[in-house]
Amino acid sequence: MRLPGPSRAPRALLLGAMLTFGAASLGGGLGCSGRDGDHGGTSERPSTRGSESRAHTEDRGGPVHREPGAGDPGAHEDPESQPFVVLEPAGASPVRVRVEVARTAAETQRGLMFRRHMDPDAGMIFLFARSRQLTFWMHNTYIPLDMVFITSDMRVLGVVENAPPENDDPREVPGVSQFVLEVNAGFAREHGITAGTLVRFENIDDVPPPAAAAQEDEEWEDEE
Repeated sequence: MRLPGPSRAPRALLLGAMLTFGAASLGGGLGCSGRDGDHGGTSERPSTRGSESRAHTEDRGGPVHREPGAGDPGAHEDPESQPFVVLEPAGASPVRVRVEVARTAAETQRGLMFRRHMDPDAGMIFLFARSRQLTFWMHNTYIPLDMVFITSDMRVLGVVENAPPENDDPREVPGVSQFVLEVNAGFAREHGITAGTLVRFENIDDVPPPAAAAQEDEEWEDEE
């Protein structure tokens, strides 16, 4: 889940594996945060300066819409349209993860918080408009997770393994990424997912092209 950064102090405690934004802009995922003004992961901690982050307000308002299926067996009614993230570790068979998609501010800020169970082949993919240093945390997240940071050229940048539940420490890997996949703890090691692993999306639409990134980020900031 996304964590609010210094430039937008939290409007309420962010819930779940979050990403938060850094000093100059949106920091971040799920959905993320960027320390240099870029989008980030579900992590930089909330700033104590200023008003609370909008994530808290949105989380009070009721269930957040997300694509059905990843955490709830059989929830996706049409298997043909089920979103998947496919990882292709070197020397091994591809691994398919059926995912929920977090792409809005509310979805990335909420992430996987309050879940008590997630199927072994399930996860959540956080989509961001452009690459940045992403940071996540495990606030109000009840199951341990692996966080797979993915670059815009669809390779694994790095993995945070076994992030412990209900822990507000920031979680990140060095370098910039555009997507983060959250799966059950131990998944990455079991399947040999490491830096450089190739990634592809199936049935995941509307991934912002690089040219649209700056405009989309400005529009998101204007919602504040």
